[in-house]
Amino acid sequence: MISRVEHGTLEPRRAPGSGAAATKSFGELLAAAVERVNEAQWEADQAVKALALGEAQDIHQVTLAMEKADLMLQLAIRVRNKAIEAYQEISRMQI
Repeated sequence: MISRVEHGTLEPRRAPGSGAAATKSFGELLAAAVERVNEAQWEADQAVKALALGEAQDIHQVTLAMEKADLMLQLAIRVRNKAIEAYQEISRMQI
């Protein structure tokens, strides 16, 4: 989980009650990350629609929402590409 650095620590933030029992699989983490990317894309779309309809007055917030969604999508694409590269590398190994 990527989190912001607070108080000079590099420890990831943990949810209350997290521990060995709350450990998620890679697939679950990946699904949650894809869901967050989808939500950011939806929020950016809503902000653009609101601006086009004259409901939003702050173009800076719309721009920030669009950039956030774009950056999240770029990161997701890079993670996907790295996972594909890792799979291809493993498939080339001799057993």
